[in-house]
Amino acid sequence: MKHIASILKLTFIAILTTTLGSCQLGKHYTRPQMTMPEVLDSMSMDSTSIGDFPWEQLYTDTTLQALIRKTLEYNKDMLIAGARIKELAAMKHIDWANMFPSITNRIYAEEEVENYGGNNRKPDDQFDIKFGVSWELDLWGNLRWARDKSMAEFMGSIENQRALKMSLIAQIAQSYFELVALDNELAIVRKTVDARRESLYLARIRYEGGLTNETAFRQAQVELARTATLVPDLEKKITLKENEIAFLTGEYPHSISRSVLPEDVLLPSTLPVGLPSSLLERRPDVRQAEQSLIAANAAVGMAFTNMFPRLTLTASYGAESEELKDIFKSPHHLIAGSLITPIFNFGKNRAALKAKKAAYEQATYAYEKAVLNAFKDARNAIVEFNKTRDIYETRLRLEQASKSALDLAELQYINGVIGYIDLLDAQRGYLDAQIGLSNAIRDKQITLVNLYKALGGGWSQDENKQNR
Repeated sequence: MKHIASILKLTFIAILTTTLGSCQLGKHYTRPQMTMPEVLDSMSMDSTSIGDFPWEQLYTDTTLQALIRKTLEYNKDMLIAGARIKELAAMKHIDWANMFPSITNRIYAEEEVENYGGNNRKPDDQFDIKFGVSWELDLWGNLRWARDKSMAEFMGSIENQRALKMSLIAQIAQSYFELVALDNELAIVRKTVDARRESLYLARIRYEGGLTNETAFRQAQVELARTATLVPDLEKKITLKENEIAFLTGEYPHSISRSVLPEDVLLPSTLPVGLPSSLLERRPDVRQAEQSLIAANAAVGMAFTNMFPRLTLTASYGAESEELKDIFKSPHHLIAGSLITPIFNFGKNRAALKAKKAAYEQATYAYEKAVLNAFKDARNAIVEFNKTRDIYETRLRLEQASKSALDLAELQYINGVIGYIDLLDAQRGYLDAQIGLSNAIRDKQITLVNLYKALGGGWSQDENKQNR
């Protein structure tokens, strides 16, 4: 018991010494200073942002909501990211545990017989029961830097999952809106094919009645065939888009249920985009880049403290005997300390420190690049959002004008005022205008998706506090 008390006393003194006397050498992390624009949008000074809204408030289509939930639960990349978080959480625990003493138990039995010369048989058995304690004192902060590094890597994996979640929500929403628009385009083309058949029938009657020449009749056949070729191409695109959505949701290819493209998407005149500082806090790719920078800074600290001596204390207590029956009558104890000091290794430690500093420099530039990219994405999305309404209005006027021109052309053709080529031009113009208007409605939906993503959509104060 006296020896156990000595070991405990030594351990207590070591803990006290480490707590009071140790330090964490190296430069602690500070966020790089970057001169940012005062506002994201010159038209808005609102501190709030649509990026603060949950995605359920932005995407109200219940079918789309079901697809998003299925994607977030079963998408393979999300599952991989979740497994990566578990891995780094375990690694973080290892680096945290390395800061404390490790306790081991050793039970050893050995039966050995020596017989030198053949006439000197001598048993040399050994039996051990020992408890050991080993502890590396973190005098300079090497183990704490390792802990900080693993923590930053763990937090980075969480931000990576959040960035993936943000991208998947945007990707599934955009694919869904594109699929709905393709349905609408296919409906337009099929309706146009029916109109082309009526035009061909009318052209045949006029040709057979001697009112027009054969050229107009043949041109009507060509135009019907040309329009009909658009149908299988659109059907192919629809199937491929359905397969893409099924893959995102972690399923095998199958038909995707969806709604009908609305006649118009009503967007508010302005949407709050927030302040530049909030963009850095909300965008998970920027937060992930900062965690990588924090990890790189901790790696520099580890490399720096590797140049200093490392002190390890070991102690063991138990019993050791050559006879098993005497094992508990033969107490054993050991208290030792080892100091390992780098003296000369051809500059390996200094080279390692230079390498980690260079890696930190790279991580700094990567963080600055992520910030610049975030502002570029946000600015592009804001410009697209502000212009998409004008584009829709012009295409709507074009569609209405093309419809009026087609109605007039059909009436004039029936009355023989214009030729078939003029009617054909009006039909082509109306088809293009219909598809253009359908794409404009789709683009209004996608513009909102891109703006929401660019502003770090889905971020919340509660999630931020939890991750911190």
